[in-house]
Amino acid sequence: MEITAQMVNELRTRTGAGLMDCKKALVESAGNFDEAITALKKKGLAAAAKKAGREASEGVIESYIHLGGKVGVIMELNCETDFVAKTDEFRQLARDLCMHVAAIAPLCVGREDVAADLVAKEREIAAAQCADKPAHAAEKIIEGKMDKWFAQTCLMSQPFVKNQEQSVGDLVAEKIAKLGENIVVRRFMRYQLGD
Repeated sequence: MEITAQMVNELRTRTGAGLMDCKKALVESAGNFDEAITALKKKGLAAAAKKAGREASEGVIESYIHLGGKVGVIMELNCETDFVAKTDEFRQLARDLCMHVAAIAPLCVGREDVAADLVAKEREIAAAQCADKPAHAAEKIIEGKMDKWFAQTCLMSQPFVKNQEQSVGDLVAEKIAKLGENIVVRRFMRYQLGD
């Protein structure tokens, strides 16, 4: 099948990937858009994993105040260069993440940030719920409950509020691939009137 410039442009519009990457993905998938999109996503996630270790010391401090002024969020979102920090796409990501935190109220950025005493308390609750189960089954059930709890309380594991099909971590990885720099949610603070 012949890959036309129109096909490449359409794939680029749908994915935001570079022209050459789009053309290569279409050639490899014999013009199948779904397969090409999947290939580009895999390539993007691999690229994001490579960039994860790079220093991210630039970025923005973004804030969001929900309508009515009863909930507010302030967040530090980092990238590698001031150039990327000034792009509309990076700033939109920061705004979207602040809005997500305002709506969903995660406790922390990732699993490693959860206080040890809180993890111990949740594990104790899960163990009490499995007290009547055999030991080998109980441990698997407890781990499953803990994974679910982390997914609900950690920002990077939560389904993104604007697209429930995608986690916040996947959204950030997608932006890393698209912008070509490591992006790190450094910290956030959520304020709610009366709390």
